[in-house]
Amino acid sequence: MSAEDRRAFAADRRAHAALSALKKARWTAAAVALRTLARSSEQRPTTIQPKAPPAPKGFLKQAWLEAFEKDAADVAAGLYPPMADRPAEPRFGPRAAVDLLSDALDVEARRRRRGGAEVRKDAPRAYPTYYRQNFHYQSGGWFTPESARRYEAQVEALFVGAAGPMRRRALSLLARAWRERDHRGLAIVDLACGSGAFLENLSRTFPRARIAGVDLSQPYLAEARRRSGVGALALANIERLPFADASLDAVTCIYLFHELPPRVRPLVAAEIARVLKPSGFLAFADSIQPCDEPRLERILEVFPAYFHEPFYGTYSRTDLPALFATVGLRVAGADRAFLTKALLLEKA
Repeated sequence: MSAEDRRAFAADRRAHAALSALKKARWTAAAVALRTLARSSEQRPTTIQPKAPPAPKGFLKQAWLEAFEKDAADVAAGLYPPMADRPAEPRFGPRAAVDLLSDALDVEARRRRRGGAEVRKDAPRAYPTYYRQNFHYQSGGWFTPESARRYEAQVEALFVGAAGPMRRRALSLLARAWRERDHRGLAIVDLACGSGAFLENLSRTFPRARIAGVDLSQPYLAEARRRSGVGALALANIERLPFADASLDAVTCIYLFHELPPRVRPLVAAEIARVLKPSGFLAFADSIQPCDEPRLERILEVFPAYFHEPFYGTYSRTDLPALFATVGLRVAGADRAFLTKALLLEKA
């Protein structure tokens, strides 16, 4: 590495440290505010009785900090530039903050009445039944511009600023695998790209590649386009991807499989394998499973009930390497940070 490269990476490290400090402060404050609102109601939701023991004292903070440390190490190594992990709003100012806090009261009320399917009465029947739900008890499900606009801030507040560093475990694996490769012309598609946070990370990491996103929500695609600047976005069902056989160099899939019913997961895995070129990669990130970190099992036990994740229980028991092996994808790398696990899978 040249002296000029070392100076550039040193500047990146300083910028990343400043961004991380700002993120931790901002999202810690947001998380405290949202939880205070949630506890302010006199009515309590149905009590959840977890069986797993609580995490050892200090372990949660240690695991949370590890996500930031791994992210910083990857920036220092030149795998990707510092990422701001901002909300979808260009300026997350007072008005957006008030909107987020106000909506938190609606989300909490929905949680208390177990309103996980309220959106179904208004959602078009053309969408799969499993998709027409208020995942996370969020207002509007996946179907409104307001939901798309709030989503990234809600996720960052939930994970106290660690959502970006966690999902970048998948980006780290892909960037390492392609470190010596010419990125010009490589085709990457982000499945279920949502409001575009990971799509933005991809476009900044691989600026010479051809990057596209796929999602089933038009409002979320509109946010993804505005946020990431990526124009190649397709409204499509991931069970039937609009790409030719063996046409993509990489597919990324972030926090999707735990929201798919058991019967759909093998269909999506097969579609991913179909569109990947030989030696192409799937960069996968999703929730850790109890087998990955028993000390966090109590959180994993409570999470699906408290945040309306109806398919999380079966996901937590799924043998992911075995699932992908059935369609010809082998594990080529793995990583983990806080509540997220990442796999890099290569097509034979």
